Amino acid sequence: MSTAERTGQRLTPGQTTWLSTVFAVVIGGLLWLSVAQDQWQSARTLFWGDLALGVASLAAMQCRRRWPLAVTVLTVAATAVSVSAIGPWIVCQVSLSARRRWREILPTAALSVLAGQASLAVQPNRTMSWYVNLLFCVLAAGVVVAIGMYLGARRDLIASLHDRAERAEHEQALQVSTARAGERTRIAREMHDVLAHRMSLVAVHAGALAYRTDLSAAETRETAAIIQANSQRALADLREILGLLRDTERGIDVTHHRPQPTLRDLDSLLDDERAAGAHVTLRADLEDLDALPESIGRSAFRIVQEGLTNARKHAPHAMVTVELTGHPGNGLNLSVRNPVRVGGELNGKDGAGFGLVGLAERAAASHGRLEHGLTRNGDFVLRAWLPWER
Repeated sequence: MSTAERTGQRLTPGQTTWLSTVFAVVIGGLLWLSVAQDQWQSARTLFWGDLALGVASLAAMQCRRRWPLAVTVLTVAATAVSVSAIGPWIVCQVSLSARRRWREILPTAALSVLAGQASLAVQPNRTMSWYVNLLFCVLAAGVVVAIGMYLGARRDLIASLHDRAERAEHEQALQVSTARAGERTRIAREMHDVLAHRMSLVAVHAGALAYRTDLSAAETRETAAIIQANSQRALADLREILGLLRDTERGIDVTHHRPQPTLRDLDSLLDDERAAGAHVTLRADLEDLDALPESIGRSAFRIVQEGLTNARKHAPHAMVTVELTGHPGNGLNLSVRNPVRVGGELNGKDGAGFGLVGLAERAAASHGRLEHGLTRNGDFVLRAWLPWER
């Protein structure tokens, strides 16, 4: 429910004013009618004065929100000689008590008790003793103050609930925004991992066509076919990722349209690399690959893929070794090792390094770790450890 809808269920200021005026007229009128006959017969001046002060108190009551204390004091003073002013005084005293300020409530309540005693002395044909009247005035003032404080507490509670609801809506919006940003980051990481691998294959074979002049017609056609196939795969992957991005904006998760690759697809990845001319050796010692969580297998696949891409970019045609070891409880260890090309540099230019940063974030998101660097033998090694629960 929106804030506007919640607010729409409450009384408007105009409705509150109208209802309070009707209440003051009804209560004041009924009390005045109980003494009007005696006033008319015994003190006709008091009759008209009572009525005039009641009307004046009713008019002053309309300003109680602007000057709550002053208007309450005026209506209390009017009740000393005017029974019809009791209705407006009740409304003003309740409104003042709703503010829950004891420095305003106690003086006005005490003044109302004194005004009640004064009214007993002014009104003709008194039938109530002063101590009974005093008790009645104290009880009446206490009830009016209690009602006002209850309404004030309820009003504050409703305002607090509205504020909490608004904060909850705001926090929910922030959570949705954070989730959307995280999903976009994940999609961007997937886009880099997929497209970098495909386009690096295209670049390698396109370079071969550009610089190799000794290729036969069959070899040229084969290389062109590899470029075409990887370009088409890259476009297909790009369309799927962009479609995923559009669907997640509508709150739809379409990651199940095509399963994301895991370590079960590692053989296909290595076959593509070998078809592109890479020399890749796989050393795997995994006890139970089916027990590997899908999210860990997906992260491991992307790490190996990025390692092969880096090897192709910085050390083409070099021997690459992929090692996989581990079992449930101890985690999954993987590494991609390749010699560095003579004269080559790993300086982060031409986009190098961005994939490694993304892999580090991916490993951290899986509660794992990733490291890379040169060994004493001059090999570049990408190592990762990912948790593998029992």
